[in-house]
Amino acid sequence: MSGGIGGELGDRVEQWPVVASEVVYQTGRVISVRQDAVAPPHGGPSFTRDVVEHPGAVAIVALDEDERVLLVAQYRHPVQRRLLEIPAGLRDVPGEPMHETAARELYEEGHVRATDWRILADVFASPGMTNEAIRVYLARELSAVPEAERHAGDDEEADMPVVWAPLGDAVDAILAGEIHNGVTCTAVLATWAARNGQGYDALRKVDAAEQLW
Repeated sequence: MSGGIGGELGDRVEQWPVVASEVVYQTGRVISVRQDAVAPPHGGPSFTRDVVEHPGAVAIVALDEDERVLLVAQYRHPVQRRLLEIPAGLRDVPGEPMHETAARELYEEGHVRATDWRILADVFASPGMTNEAIRVYLARELSAVPEAERHAGDDEEADMPVVWAPLGDAVDAILAGEIHNGVTCTAVLATWAARNGQGYDALRKVDAAEQLW
């Protein structure tokens, strides 16, 4: 089977010339907004695009021995909903390897640790407006963090219950339009595809090249 760009199924790096660039907004927290004037290589006038700059993130499908997936119920103010999501977090510790960020987020949000780690997918969150890239991991061989050692969250994360759902039920909920978080949908469906395809052990190892960063 062939397809995609240039006969191969996959994205490719391509950089169109930027003739002017300006940071027009900066929150001082997570994001900033950059305005680029882009010159198309095929000719014609330049055009303006707003880019939300983002440090990137990791997300984790934690799967127990009964093939239940760990979800957290987190309030998301921009959409004014409490969403069922897989644990996830920003790459906000300079120099921290991505799989260590993932392990930390799983400990903090899901209250579990894992000894078997694989890479499920690398995704752009919303490439029409932001450079946010997310590496999604599969974590297995789980153990619960003792109550006394659990992380206490702040703000929305102070009220974030954990839900364990059979993997098949999570897939059904996504297809029924009941679960809406984008990376959660991608990750759960990728897990289902791996389970029913070449198997979890065929997934990339945690030291695979970081192609989006």
